[in-house]
Amino acid sequence: MNLFNQLVELVSDAWWTYPLVFLVSMVDAFFPLVPSESVVITAGVVAGAGDLSLPFVILFAATGAIVGDNISYGLGTWLGEHTVKRLFRSDKARHGFEWAERQLEVRGFYLIVVARFIPGGRTAVTFASGYTHGMTWRRFIVADVAAGLIWASYAASLGYFGGKQFEEAPWKGLLLAFVVAAGLAAAVELVRWLRARRTPAVEAASETEST
Repeated sequence: MNLFNQLVELVSDAWWTYPLVFLVSMVDAFFPLVPSESVVITAGVVAGAGDLSLPFVILFAATGAIVGDNISYGLGTWLGEHTVKRLFRSDKARHGFEWAERQLEVRGFYLIVVARFIPGGRTAVTFASGYTHGMTWRRFIVADVAAGLIWASYAASLGYFGGKQFEEAPWKGLLLAFVVAAGLAAAVELVRWLRARRTPAVEAASETEST
């Protein structure tokens, strides 16, 4: 309940909540420490109580996410691969970029959509899309608009229907929404991990058959 109250202090029925949702969603694209999904879910809960408009929450969240992703793409194009990797030096970031580069070659559109649901993954994918020659901006923007709309609709609706379900205790709806969101993120990570383990085995089998 304290978590809900703290977030509601930030996300309220005031008009400036919409620009706040836009700003947080934008910044989270290239600075993943900002909790955009939590803010959008909370705004959805407030919309469920009738104090915000759900379509407006989705619109501002999606637009912010798309603008932020394009900033990341532009920085990746402008700075180039080596500079980007110098800025993100940690082992986790390095592995993230290596994964993004490999996957972009075979799952461009699909990856950009799915990566929006992977914490930190969206940053690696959008930056890598910018410095990867095969991902033109025209291809990127089509996939990114779809990703932004799907993500914003999912996060805001999760909070909205959770809040509607527990109108007398909206903090329960927020908690339920967070549990579902965490479960989805964990499922995406599990699938990605299983694919990563399966790929070397498939390659080894192919090499064996060809010899």
